[in-house]
Amino acid sequence: MNGVNAVNGPDKTVSTAAEAVADIGHGASVAVGGFGLTGVPGTLIRALYEQGTGGLDIVSNNCGVDGDGLGILLAAGRIRRVTGSYIGNNAEFARRYLCGELEVELTPQGTLAERLRAGGCGIPAFFTPAGIGTQVADGGLPRSHTPDGRVAAVSPPREIRVFDGRPHLLERALTTDFALVRAARGDRHGNLVFAKTARNFNPLAAMAGRITVAEVERLVEPGELDPDQVHLPGVFVQRVVPLTPRQAAHRPVERRTVRTP
Repeated sequence: MNGVNAVNGPDKTVSTAAEAVADIGHGASVAVGGFGLTGVPGTLIRALYEQGTGGLDIVSNNCGVDGDGLGILLAAGRIRRVTGSYIGNNAEFARRYLCGELEVELTPQGTLAERLRAGGCGIPAFFTPAGIGTQVADGGLPRSHTPDGRVAAVSPPREIRVFDGRPHLLERALTTDFALVRAARGDRHGNLVFAKTARNFNPLAAMAGRITVAEVERLVEPGELDPDQVHLPGVFVQRVVPLTPRQAAHRPVERRTVRTP
């Protein structure tokens, strides 16, 4: 990293993705931004894959797709556990889950978002009506399987309390050792701006990480970002990795559809 910038703050830039993720060790918990393949920090994920880190506890809306995003780490057997809301079209995810190679905690999508936000705000837990009347509240969701496909462990029942005549279940906040996110623009202080739907889980994942690493498509100097347009303040970001033009241009499409003429 490069010391202190002249405009009132530390310069958080790191020259390479490999350097930025070098201290993410075996068994670390990592929150990862993105939704499908939109806003996924693919360069940081690739660097993590190339350094050989394994036994990871991943918190992310989904786990990439076969051959891209977190799917790269998954296929290499580097992920031990996933907390997410959507398995999607990732056949390898389903196979590993059902064959006992992966532990999975499924949680409603909005609840996942709030668990990350709460973790970033220092709120240990909260009550929500989402999941009442389902296995989310009552327990019994399969979390892991034996190699022959039998259920090995299930989710526990949640504490339920009634507020204004309506039952709510208790959800614990999420914090992780690290967070990996992708932004359209960022300055050397770590202030970030996300492009359209790439804003999805990125700010929330960044808030939950004790050490947050952001890859940015365009690095700007301090003062260039309008403060009213900053989506995530630099206080939540510890490292900024400027992408090369080629890396920034990599925006894979999860499911391509075309209109019939």
